[in-house]
Amino acid sequence: MLLQIHLESEEPIYMQICNQIIEGIAKGGYSPGEKLPSVRKLAADIGINFHTVNKAYQWLEREGFIEIHRKQGVSIPLQGVEIADATYLQTLNQKLRPIVAEAIARSVSEQAFRKACHDLYEEFQTSERENEAQ
Repeated sequence: MLLQIHLESEEPIYMQICNQIIEGIAKGGYSPGEKLPSVRKLAADIGINFHTVNKAYQWLEREGFIEIHRKQGVSIPLQGVEIADATYLQTLNQKLRPIVAEAIARSVSEQAFRKACHDLYEEFQTSERENEAQ
């Protein structure tokens, strides 16, 4: 697992870890049941405090992206990530509101916004299909 941590970013390091692991799942880079490095190993590999990795792993577990077992370690759930429900869709809407508002405030057309979303969606689906073919 190769994570790109940007120490100068305004995004907290633990969220960079979370987002990159979720992106890896979305792109098919991680398979159900696949093991992830331990908290201490990942922290040592990327040169950060293990408490930061622990915070990321705890958040990912709470959100259902990983499972943490004392003896078996950290892994992607065997059954995969839980399918979106009404609660998730409501949360998604809340997260998108400020992004859409900023885009409108910056005069991004609806067409350009939809294209950006579509292109990102395609990028993830293409990566996932490529990983499945390997």
